Amino acid sequence: MKHEILLGLTTTPGSDWRGKVEEMKKFGIKRIALFPTFLGVHERKELYELLEQIKGLEIPHVHLRAQDMHDWEMEWFEKHGAQTYNIHMGMHAKSFDALNPYIHKIFVENHIHKAIPEDQLESAAGICLDFQHWEIAKKSHPRVAEKTLQYADKFKTGCCHISAMPKWKNFLMRLMKKVSGHYLVTLDEMDYMKGFGKYLPRYASIELENTFERQLEIKAYLEKMLEI
Repeated sequence: MKHEILLGLTTTPGSDWRGKVEEMKKFGIKRIALFPTFLGVHERKELYELLEQIKGLEIPHVHLRAQDMHDWEMEWFEKHGAQTYNIHMGMHAKSFDALNPYIHKIFVENHIHKAIPEDQLESAAGICLDFQHWEIAKKSHPRVAEKTLQYADKFKTGCCHISAMPKWKNFLMRLMKKVSGHYLVTLDEMDYMKGFGKYLPRYASIELENTFERQLEIKAYLEKMLEI
């Protein structure tokens, strides 16, 4: 299987999503994973309009905000080459009319504290592995981690999230910057991914607030480490 590391345009409070669109123009970035999950519909419209400025834009993976996605948004994602989607556990696509036609390529994301109900995976396309969640669960919720392992072996993995695994040496810097695992401080915060190479799906999406300039370095680091 060919793997592709996608830069992630995230919309969490610490992510400058408008600035990332400008970076796309600066660096000639045309393929991204999109995470519009923290934006209301009006800001999402603004984001899509900004992204329309990118000629040849392709968005293979979208993290859906399942509770209020609209038909026109799903059509926009499809127009820009969406191959795979993910939703959070409990936000099942069959409950949302706009998502139901796309259930065959919607994957359910694993959680740290609670295992995904298996029936959700059976009625969706499979699992979206958040590797940071999985790694944290190994220490804090081993039964959940074991269940994730079982699911990874049993169900199709259509997409994944790659975030940073904070290092103790970076604790003070993280405290000063007020950042979470959705922000990478040093590249070795990606080293935990060495243990997950066999579970890497076709589309591996970086879920970080870091700039695209920094994410390009992270992408290169991951490609070398995972031999992609």
